[in-house]
Amino acid sequence: MSATKEATEDEIHTGGKEAPVLPGADAELGHLNELRERPTALMQRVADELGEIGELDFAGNKVVMLMGEAQERFFRASDEQLDQAEAYPFMKPVFGEGVVFDASPEERKQALKNQSLRGDFMKGHAATVDREVQAAMDKLDDEGEIDLLDFFSELTLYTSSACLIGKEFRQELTPEYFKVFYDLEKGTDAMAYVDPYLDLPVFHTRDKARERLVELLDGVFEKRDAMEDKTVELFDFLRTLKDENGEALYSTDKITGMFISMMFAGHHTTSGTAAWTLIELLKNPAVLADVVEELDELYADGRDISHQALREIPLLESSIKEALRLHPPLILLMRKVMYDFHYKGWTVPAGKLVGVSPSVSNRMPECFPNPEAFDPTRYTGDRAEDKQLFAWIPFGAGRHRCVGAAFAMMQLKAIFSAVLRNFEFELSQPVETYRNDESKMVIQLEQPCMARYRRRVPAGAAVTGKSKAAGQDAADDRPQASFTIEIDRDLCQSHAVCVSEAPEVFSLDENKEVVIATDIADADSHAIDMAVKFCPTGALTLKPINRG
Repeated sequence: MSATKEATEDEIHTGGKEAPVLPGADAELGHLNELRERPTALMQRVADELGEIGELDFAGNKVVMLMGEAQERFFRASDEQLDQAEAYPFMKPVFGEGVVFDASPEERKQALKNQSLRGDFMKGHAATVDREVQAAMDKLDDEGEIDLLDFFSELTLYTSSACLIGKEFRQELTPEYFKVFYDLEKGTDAMAYVDPYLDLPVFHTRDKARERLVELLDGVFEKRDAMEDKTVELFDFLRTLKDENGEALYSTDKITGMFISMMFAGHHTTSGTAAWTLIELLKNPAVLADVVEELDELYADGRDISHQALREIPLLESSIKEALRLHPPLILLMRKVMYDFHYKGWTVPAGKLVGVSPSVSNRMPECFPNPEAFDPTRYTGDRAEDKQLFAWIPFGAGRHRCVGAAFAMMQLKAIFSAVLRNFEFELSQPVETYRNDESKMVIQLEQPCMARYRRRVPAGAAVTGKSKAAGQDAADDRPQASFTIEIDRDLCQSHAVCVSEAPEVFSLDENKEVVIATDIADADSHAIDMAVKFCPTGALTLKPINRG
């Protein structure tokens, strides 16, 4: 994949050729039926038969797919040229009016700067996740069987809501919420491209689920209104805001939409990834054994599952990344072309859609050798295949990279730090029956997806003294390198994780922009490495200084 920061003048200003159309389209619905039945295979057909660029037809909605190096142009394009919200009007019935894809550009930009996802807040989130995981494990018998998707869906609903909304709000949630979310997700059927209000059972189920969520949240707010001693949390505060006429700025319906959007980002994708990570580890017992050994050693001194402990768990993190590569939660990412989009000799005119496919990109053999294999070593040492920012895209890339990516990784590492040290698992279905349900645009693991569990015998004796996180010895002992730090301003979203990791080097100015100290000669090189590694959008790069 190209690492060029800016597109060439030819790519931006010239073109003319229309993208070739993928053969096999139906006269009325185009490629829509194939999208509903075999979406990953459809996207792969574009790459195999047409190369970097090719057009699909979804019932009159023309989507030009960009593959390989063309993906970088997709992710680096401005919001003014490629608009995200305009590409997803069919999601409005799920989220509601004025939320996410119906929000103004400024509201969407503010959402990207969600304060609860800032680096300084993340430290507390790890402890919150651990408490929720411990509570979930306490409810399990010493041995038994669980549906992995149900288990992780309920767990991540609680952890995400406690961290992103508030601990008291989380206490009002019940298992009914995640079951209602299952029904809501049925509304992402590809037929929504034709009309999201068609008289179809899946859309009726979607609408009833959303109505039920409004009812459930109304009950929560009514109960909280009657409480004299409560902590004012996110939704409590939003409900106090008034417009210029003194009317409530946020109705329960709109807050429901905000809740849905937060849980789609913080619960849906994480629950599926957690289930797939465990399934892939169970299919690869040698890797699982190494991950469990890593966790036992890291926590042998009795440390809590803290932000510090979560920062470096390389084998576990690599396994999660590999599960994400093989099982990305979205098949297709789209933008609407607001003014003509050029790439090399092609032009996509305003009004059409452009898209990229994580499920295809994450398996490109030129970027990921032996792409069908589960191989966590891809992300270690010199390989570092996840550093290909516009190829490894389970979270998207560029300015629209998933804002919750860093939170999701922290959440997953906290969950498995507790679960794998306390339980052993084995698959209780034939291996080939664990697969994704691709019948909806938002992918989820097909159920049932069962696994047997039993409590582990406690690990060996505690290690004296407090062990360093993996990689710390090498960082402390190595000679100080001479380098500069570069920020890709297209990618930086001011999450301030770098400020948390290396405050003597990074800071935020009055405009909340990241600033690098002018003199970093005596700075802690390990802290800088961690700031680069944990930047949620991959915006930081170290450049060695050649003193030749």
